[in-house]
Amino acid sequence: MQALILAGGQGTRLRPLTATVPKPVVPLVDRPFIAFMLDWLRGHGVDDVVISCGFLASGVRNVLGDGSSWGVRLRYVEEPRPLGTGGAVKFAEPLLDERVLILNGDVLTDIDLTAQLAQHERTGARLTLALIGVDDPSAYGLVRLNDDDSVCAFLEKPSPDQIDTNLVNAGAYVLEREVLDAIPPGRNVSIEREVFPTLVDNGLYGCSADAYWLDIGTPERYLQATHDILDGAVRTSVPDGYDGRNVALAADAEVRGRVVGPAHVGSGVRVAQGALVSGRTVLGRNVEIGPGAHVDGAVVLDGAVVGPHATVTNAIVGPGVQLGARCRVGEGVVLGEGVVLGDENHLDAGARVFPNVSLPDGAIKF
Repeated sequence: MQALILAGGQGTRLRPLTATVPKPVVPLVDRPFIAFMLDWLRGHGVDDVVISCGFLASGVRNVLGDGSSWGVRLRYVEEPRPLGTGGAVKFAEPLLDERVLILNGDVLTDIDLTAQLAQHERTGARLTLALIGVDDPSAYGLVRLNDDDSVCAFLEKPSPDQIDTNLVNAGAYVLEREVLDAIPPGRNVSIEREVFPTLVDNGLYGCSADAYWLDIGTPERYLQATHDILDGAVRTSVPDGYDGRNVALAADAEVRGRVVGPAHVGSGVRVAQGALVSGRTVLGRNVEIGPGAHVDGAVVLDGAVVGPHATVTNAIVGPGVQLGARCRVGEGVVLGEGVVLGDENHLDAGARVFPNVSLPDGAIKF
């Protein structure tokens, strides 16, 4: 089975994490984000994956290669300019089989694709959407189904009296290549707005899924995804590496302080005496946590240094960041690659600091 992953966006909502790294390969726990998608796809029989890239495409290729490390064949197409979801699929058409799975490249999910493919085959559909129920239907475009699971209507920004379903498009669909005949080449096309509605009563079906589903396109959701993976709320292989304390600890990590699980501690990490790492935290490779420091519910990426008695709480610390002594990095803060904070800087309330910014001692105290 073949899949096409649409990964051409610039990841603007995830900046500054995506200022220097393409969104598909932003580290998530112990691997590039899109590797979770590849594992999920492989588990449902997908062995051939095409990735539609745009922004920083070479960075995606350099990290993922030919797919052999992930157990799939990987090929790439690079949009010459943003073509929208439909335009991107059309641009990749020469590489596509007669039937293909199309996936939005910013979703973490464990939807049962095997069941979706079986329904697609059973109904003779031209296109089958994976649908997921959401708690707040008013925030989404909704999908209405007939009794036979065919789609009868799309509701964009429905008023309260229109809401009679909580099903939304989950960004995973099975498509017969003939559908692409209706998409003109070389222009920006939204498959959701310009193609899906034309297939109502013409071979468009929905497959309702009871599964985990999260768009990780913002720092808040990136952190939530991290916590959910560590907790096992979404099915991944990460918990397979836990010891008896629910900690995935690299063999060469040196922990003199305390690490409370669930947590991931990467290769070359050093946690000094008196330091505490707790509450669903990820420490990337070669991270250093100083004496008396406390890191809680945070992501600290490769090569970052958290100074003595500093605290990092529910925040994202980018690669190579240096935090001085007694710094406080609080809820929702994101520090881009190479940021340097001198001693006793305090950041909170979702502040974002872009790559390679340096602040002297005590420059900011929220």
